[in-house]
Amino acid sequence: MKNWQTKEQLTDLVCSLVNHQSVTGSNAEIAIVEYLQHLLAEKQYFQDNPNHLKLHPLDDGRRLLTALVKGNNSSETVILLSHFDVVGVEDYGSLQNLAFHPRELTREIKHLKEDLPEAVQNDFSSGEWLFGRGSMDMKAGLSLHFSMLEKAIDGEFDGNILLLSVPDEEVNSQGMLTALPVLNQLKEEENLTYNACLNGEPMFSKYPGDPAYYVYTGSIGKVLPGFYCYGKESHVGEPFAGLNPNLMTSFLSQQLELNESFIEKIEDEVTPPPVSLMQRDLKENYSVQTPHAAISMYNVLYLKQTFKELNEKLLTGAQTAAREIEDYVHHKANKFASIADDFSMPAWNVNVMMYEDLYAEALKRYGEEEIIRIQNLLVSQRDKGDRDFSTLLVQELAAMCKDLAPMIILFYSPPFYPAVSSYNDPYIKDVMNHVKEYTNKNYHMDLTVSEFFTGLSDLSYLGPVSSRSKLNQLTTNMPLQNNGFVFPEDIMEQLTMPILNIGPLGKDPHQWTERLELTYSFEYLPSILTEAIHHLFEKNRN
Repeated sequence: MKNWQTKEQLTDLVCSLVNHQSVTGSNAEIAIVEYLQHLLAEKQYFQDNPNHLKLHPLDDGRRLLTALVKGNNSSETVILLSHFDVVGVEDYGSLQNLAFHPRELTREIKHLKEDLPEAVQNDFSSGEWLFGRGSMDMKAGLSLHFSMLEKAIDGEFDGNILLLSVPDEEVNSQGMLTALPVLNQLKEEENLTYNACLNGEPMFSKYPGDPAYYVYTGSIGKVLPGFYCYGKESHVGEPFAGLNPNLMTSFLSQQLELNESFIEKIEDEVTPPPVSLMQRDLKENYSVQTPHAAISMYNVLYLKQTFKELNEKLLTGAQTAAREIEDYVHHKANKFASIADDFSMPAWNVNVMMYEDLYAEALKRYGEEEIIRIQNLLVSQRDKGDRDFSTLLVQELAAMCKDLAPMIILFYSPPFYPAVSSYNDPYIKDVMNHVKEYTNKNYHMDLTVSEFFTGLSDLSYLGPVSSRSKLNQLTTNMPLQNNGFVFPEDIMEQLTMPILNIGPLGKDPHQWTERLELTYSFEYLPSILTEAIHHLFEKNRN
């Protein structure tokens, strides 16, 4: 019996998945994967082949799901990739209690129609939109993959379908990083050949009102640079006796925030400039002493730039900020000296270094054993999160070399998403051309093939990288690389495969107006996905 084939069945399924409040890091994120396993375990195929349906643990106790359906004694396999975690619901305000109840939320929002943005009002007029956290991102894609798995059980495809659904995509992608060795193990144990990975992330509009329907052959990259600003504390009555790190981060912000030199354009795809995701001083309690250090982190997206190019731009920004800080403070000191006759300004400069340079200096002064001892003492604070722990590791090294202050230390924190692309792969081009022709012929719709999915996705860990970067250019400046975080470069190279993303239509991801369009997503897309998978299995038959 098929449960997930019609528009109504798929709508019921996505509503039941949204009902699970699987915010990243919550208990519901653990519960929903057990629910997914339960739904699939009711299928006779998995009762006959229980070893093909498995939950795999992450180091923190969360789990990911794999469901393998074998067909026609073939090794050829298509991976269907999704994630089941969602972002929080604080943005829903008074509607927060309905955020995970799509039908009820949609009815309630209808009563607020006149107060909604015009674009949302226009969508309501069609009656084909379903609201709710995760409805678009990405429980609709997961529902569609369940539909495809059901077809595989029914013998629809000339090959194997491996459904992979992971937690933690919205924060650190630990689910996908854990899945890599799992995929490698399944490949060996089940004699699988991975033809391609098909993701089901929803299409993203390029601008408000964008009417295009997108499919993707890659995924945008992201690095998260951090700048540790170590100043010199002073009493507020003697501001020129030190250097306030809050002042330092303000000059950094002017250099990096919205900096156009980072913008990258590949055909119609344009990356946004950097924006600050975190900026604060590290003083824990109020006093009349100025802070000694501050931290800022920036979201930097890229397409085909190398890490070396990105790093040089970031370093240049920090160096320019350092010179401007010096000029500004000396200018203000001269103004103060013209009033206070007995004042003299001590000489100093702002040093700018990479994390690896700071580490090398501490190593030279104290030796590896002492550095390891100090860093081991910090492990108890590992639960603060990767960003804060990275900052703490830098802070301890800076304290060991505090005579170098004032200084700005550039380092990197997880998450890191390599930019990946199969746009020029003839196999994927052929599949996308076929999908476009099929959709136009059957639904009179034009699909637009875009090289990069711009919402960030776990495809970054499976696809062919888009630039000739060496990962160690990044990882040597990642403090966590030697403290519990190892980027799986080797296994990524072993598993690299063609990638594509064909997903549902939705709008406003990560906003309280997040919504899913039902006609394209659950009437047309199941057939489009079926055609795409059929064509992916024709790789060796052309």
